Amino acid sequence: MEEKKQLGAEEIEINVGEIDVAVAPQKGRRDMFLPISILIAAVLIGGAIVFATLYKGGSAPAAPAAAAGNVVAATSTTVSAAQAMTLGPRDAILGSANAPVTLIEYGDYQCPYCGEFFSQTEPEIIQNYVNTGKVKFVFRDFAFLGPESTAASEAAQCAEDQNKLWAYHNALYAAKVVDAQKGGQEDDGFFSTAELLKLGQQVGLSMSTFTSCVKNNTDAGIVAQEKSAATAAGINSTPSFLINGTMVAGAEPYSTFQQALDSAQ
Repeated sequence: MEEKKQLGAEEIEINVGEIDVAVAPQKGRRDMFLPISILIAAVLIGGAIVFATLYKGGSAPAAPAAAAGNVVAATSTTVSAAQAMTLGPRDAILGSANAPVTLIEYGDYQCPYCGEFFSQTEPEIIQNYVNTGKVKFVFRDFAFLGPESTAASEAAQCAEDQNKLWAYHNALYAAKVVDAQKGGQEDDGFFSTAELLKLGQQVGLSMSTFTSCVKNNTDAGIVAQEKSAATAAGINSTPSFLINGTMVAGAEPYSTFQQALDSAQ
């Protein structure tokens, strides 16, 4: 007997072979084997029918949804690491533009591991590689943890409009690290408009221009585009780094970056 049932795009084929009931020639065994053989056949056929019934017209169970804010959905558009390494007009370079090694960080200003990298590892990289002309450092927004991540990134892009992205970037991370040390969380209200404007004043921005940019979400499209481009490059968590096209994921210790940067030269 053969039954075929459809399961989504796949066809499930169930073959129940012909069951031969062996009957021994001995008279005493005939009565014993026949009921057992019939029982086995019934079980096999019944199992096949139940299996087919359960899957009739159904589809494969959906995978559980990923926790919101932790994973970014994949995009159908992909780019190579070499394409991702191509710098554009919005890529603010820290260090010499002629440095042989390019380090690109994809970060979220609310990400605690980004804050850890900022406070523990980044200073050594800047001192030993950026300031010595070996590495040019670029930061790209990957704001995905919540509305305050987006607001902070948009404010940073407003600072970039005045050629002060790195100064404002440092102010954002330094402030959020302190907030986290006090028990602050993601989207806890810390990156309010008032806080973002206060940090702008601290780094010496033209406040009338900066205030207008922040309050009108002038650079929202830039932040969205950077996130889309990052996702296309395979970025799905922060912090993530490209070092001359080689991926380093997570707030790894300085020694990991030291080895990767030295190998890239």
